[in-house]
Amino acid sequence: FSLHAGVMAEAHQRDKLERLCRYISRPAVSEKRLALTANGQVRYELKTPYRNGTTHVIFEPLDFIAKLAALVPKPRVNLTRFHGVFAPNSKHRVQVTPAKRGKKPDKSEGLDTNWRDKSPAERHRAMTWMQRLKRVFNIDIEVCEHCGGHVKVIASIEDPKVIEQILKHLKQKTAKANAAKQRELPPERAPPLTPSLFDPSQSRLFD
Repeated sequence: FSLHAGVMAEAHQRDKLERLCRYISRPAVSEKRLALTANGQVRYELKTPYRNGTTHVIFEPLDFIAKLAALVPKPRVNLTRFHGVFAPNSKHRVQVTPAKRGKKPDKSEGLDTNWRDKSPAERHRAMTWMQRLKRVFNIDIEVCEHCGGHVKVIASIEDPKVIEQILKHLKQKTAKANAAKQRELPPERAPPLTPSLFDPSQSRLFD
């Protein structure tokens, strides 16, 4: 869906808010224009007829599901697109965003270059990589899983060899822990043998 900064809906304007909610939550296809034919095919009425006059399209159920599934975005794909001064390549984005993010204006282009470097407060407004992990992947690494305290970065390891050694050590440590758990489990055994219900020697149980 698309949003325009110049269009607003106040909290008391319930009709506008309802229209906005309907617009955001609308399905990929209109259920009012979707129907099944007598032979089980899917018939969809076009909102705007084709140039050749076609008003309906017919699909096999499996083909219709395949086309509908193709509209589902892939996981973690950025679907937000900004236009105007908020566009990524806009020369004015750096002047209107709180974190001063954007392209630096060029003096030769006659644009307003009366802007300064980011202050600590402005840099703080930008999301940290920990906040991005939590927002995008739902991975919270800001809170310690043992004590519940706040986690801070104490070192940044960038050497591939060191990273490989650390991961190898963690893998071996996990393997040892799993092996220890396996040793604590009781040995596997077959279920106890039970006498057959049809054994003549057990007929007295039913007397």
